[in-house]
Amino acid sequence: MKRIIKKVAVLGSGVMGSRIACHFAGTGVPVLLLDIAPDELTPVEKAKGLTPDHPAVKNRIVNDALAAALKSNPSPVYTKDAVKKITTGNFTDNMKDIAGCDWVIEVVVERLDIKQRVLAEVEKFRKPGTLITSNTSGIPIHLMTEGRSEDFKKHFCGTHFFNPPRYLRLLEIIPSPYTDEAVVDFLMEYGDLYLGKTTVLCKDTPAFIANRVGVYSMALIFKLVEKTGLSIDEVEALTGPVFGRPKSATFRTADVVGIDTLVKVAQGVYDNCADDEARDTFLIPSWVAKLVENKWLGDKTGQGFFKKIKSKDGSSEIRVLNLSTLEYEPRKKPKFATIETAKGIDDLKLRIKALLAGQDKAGEFYRQFHYGLFSYISHRIPEISDEVYRIDGAMKAGFGWEIGAFETWDALGVEKTLKAMKESGYAIAPWVDDMLAKGNSTFYKVEKGVTLCYSPASDSYVSTVAAGTESAFLVMKNFSGQTVWKNSAANVYHLGDDVLGLEWNTKMGTIGGEVLEGIQKAIALAEEKYKGVVIANDSQNFSAGANVGMIFMFAVEQEYDELDMAVRAFQNTMMRARYSSVPVVVAPHALTLGGACELSLHSDKVLPAAESYIGLVELGVGLIPGGGGTKEFVLRAADEMHEDEPDTITLKNRFLTIATAKVSTSAFEAFDLGILRKGHDEVIINQDRRIAAAKKSVIEIFDNGYVTPVQRTDVRVAGRSALGALYAGINGMWRANYATDHDVVVAKKLAYVMCGGDLSEPSLVSEQYLLDLEREAFLSLCGEKKTLERIQSVLKGGKPVRN
Repeated sequence: MKRIIKKVAVLGSGVMGSRIACHFAGTGVPVLLLDIAPDELTPVEKAKGLTPDHPAVKNRIVNDALAAALKSNPSPVYTKDAVKKITTGNFTDNMKDIAGCDWVIEVVVERLDIKQRVLAEVEKFRKPGTLITSNTSGIPIHLMTEGRSEDFKKHFCGTHFFNPPRYLRLLEIIPSPYTDEAVVDFLMEYGDLYLGKTTVLCKDTPAFIANRVGVYSMALIFKLVEKTGLSIDEVEALTGPVFGRPKSATFRTADVVGIDTLVKVAQGVYDNCADDEARDTFLIPSWVAKLVENKWLGDKTGQGFFKKIKSKDGSSEIRVLNLSTLEYEPRKKPKFATIETAKGIDDLKLRIKALLAGQDKAGEFYRQFHYGLFSYISHRIPEISDEVYRIDGAMKAGFGWEIGAFETWDALGVEKTLKAMKESGYAIAPWVDDMLAKGNSTFYKVEKGVTLCYSPASDSYVSTVAAGTESAFLVMKNFSGQTVWKNSAANVYHLGDDVLGLEWNTKMGTIGGEVLEGIQKAIALAEEKYKGVVIANDSQNFSAGANVGMIFMFAVEQEYDELDMAVRAFQNTMMRARYSSVPVVVAPHALTLGGACELSLHSDKVLPAAESYIGLVELGVGLIPGGGGTKEFVLRAADEMHEDEPDTITLKNRFLTIATAKVSTSAFEAFDLGILRKGHDEVIINQDRRIAAAKKSVIEIFDNGYVTPVQRTDVRVAGRSALGALYAGINGMWRANYATDHDVVVAKKLAYVMCGGDLSEPSLVSEQYLLDLEREAFLSLCGEKKTLERIQSVLKGGKPVRN
């Protein structure tokens, strides 16, 4: 049966329910969001003379919850308009309306009896065949089906979203013994394709997969703290980005999640997993129990392991808990020789090797942590999952790990690490020894561009994605064996089907000379014998923009000829992408700033991940976009203007987007900023699918008869009349103290370029004319002292200094 989700009902509007509703609405699906009607009137409602039956009263809880969600930062929706797709109501009046929904998601409080009561009401009104799922972090799914009909049981499943649902990509799918296999398959695909999730099939075991392993990891760290005497600040330094974990590391993560929630999950595993060989690890230390007793639960109560205080001068300061005295102290920046050594290693897998090789307290911590983790996950197969890759996928998508635990074990060497673990007294599940004995030395391997993972159940390697969908999950690095060309910063791969893929590996994806060389080379190779080029990567961010360090060096040394050549090379490369004889498709994700945005502006098509933050940010460091970005905004504004009567509003809006360094908070918002083209560029909800989608797009564009575009010589610029209006606006911002003296200098240079210079009347100019204006303005700003100060501040790791 073909199943289409036209409308979703979300029952429960708390933190999770309201944000799940927002995420569905953000993807374009209408949502009915319901919650209980309040028992009592508020003083404000009484003063207004409202009665308990008034709609404003009955829907107060759900409306207040939704309003709070929409005010939260970061936003739970891709664009502000998404809220229009959400209709609110209450269980008393509107439960009957779920009959018009194709999927009902229960997200009420984590109590089995309450969930069962709500689901009993759902059964009264749902139409047969409707999906019903429960968002729970640990209540056994099969217990919720008690007393329900056969059709209900058949269409019921657990769907565990992680908070915040828009940003944490994990969606655990937990069937009961009665769930129809077709329902499971549908949810796995829908979550991936339409919600942008890493869907992980879980067994109905306590805490499922991510929380089982994630909370074990945190509980293990608590044990190591007691054993080693490490402070919170030391643990945060050890367990953050340096070894591929989020900035929130360990204790800050506990504060964000809620220390009581962490304790509840740990206690649940302890109580319900009598056969877990590491069960005692889940016993919470006395100092954690004391925090719960004191109601120091983290962010929700204003203090936990950390506390924000106000100093006498009114400034805020973060204090950290001393685990011995349970008093808050000023934070201290710890230093470990192992971390200092490893910091300079960009490759995470190599960095983790260096961390475990450390001979100080940090190295010993890393060894004990990883040995404990590896032992634990080996014993969870097949208890919580039959497949290794599901555990890794859950931890990456749910807890923000850059690489999974089994992937880390591979990086360290499975056999070598196993020997060290045994020597240190750690027990390993027998299947790992069996795998090695049969000549299989790694958990993962790549064949023909497809990632395969060892399966203990079948004693063979299986694909990490559903059969038949491998081509939808192309990963650039999987084609390293098909490298066509490379330099120290960039790689060009043959992705199959006569399509080339280009990626670069610079820090933060910055674009310098070697990356520009890679773009030029990839296009040249494609023009010789391929259909086109995909430009993308698998790093944390696509690109933070041009290499400002190089710009700073040339400017400080007053090497203006070198700087001019560098800017020309950037402009020429962007124009090469635009006017090549093969399609060039860019598939960005996350940060796509400055020069990366300019590359997107000049490509034949952009297929960004939904979570892409795109913008021309050069004004933040006292420059204007110099790689064709300013030119392209002028060209697009000209095409949007009325020919007989130039629309200066359009130009002004384009000018403000650059002048205020606006960055889209999602790929969808980039359409509103004029960066992406409506009806042309296409957002890919699941970022894992964007490279495959870009490859498919290259083939389609080429096969439909791609014709090399012709450079424009008919770009209409407004000249002096619009320039005067923009100058007046800039001066107004300055007088109102919204702009500094230097902001004015930069903004006027930008206005000059965007108006085509000081022309006496509107005129038609060429793209090259605008590029020359853009470059001249860019170079002149590089000579400004204040610009260099701003660039220097950024290079030191800070924010641009406004001066």
